Amino acid sequence: QVQLVESGGGLVQAGGSLRLSCAASGSTLSGYRMGWFRQAPGKERLFVAAIDWSRGNRYYADSVEGRFIISSDNAKKTIYLQMNSLNIQDTAVYYCAAGWNSGVYTYAATEGYGHWGQGTQVTVSP
Repeated sequence: QVQLVESGGGLVQAGGSLRLSCAASGSTLSGYRMGWFRQAPGKERLFVAAIDWSRGNRYYADSVEGRFIISSDNAKKTIYLQMNSLNIQDTAVYYCAAGWNSGVYTYAATEGYGHWGQGTQVTVSP
């Protein structure tokens, strides 16, 4: 079992930056993918970014490419999401997720992740 705890959300003005953290505990993450998703009120949960824990490959949604950076600290079993040039459309609850790299689902599919954190609110003001 993998437990995930996010932190780092908050209120920021448009154009500003925030860094989210997701600490994992439980079983080894070797062979896992780690991802960030976000969900705005009344909207579906959408893919933001993902990283292959073992190989370090990174994947981004088009909407955040060039502004957000996903990274990992294997020793701390923690992933980060550095969010720059934030805009109002980035306002959402951000969720950390972990899933086994079975090859069945793409990195952007919520079905590819079996473990989720509780979420952290990110609010971008004008």
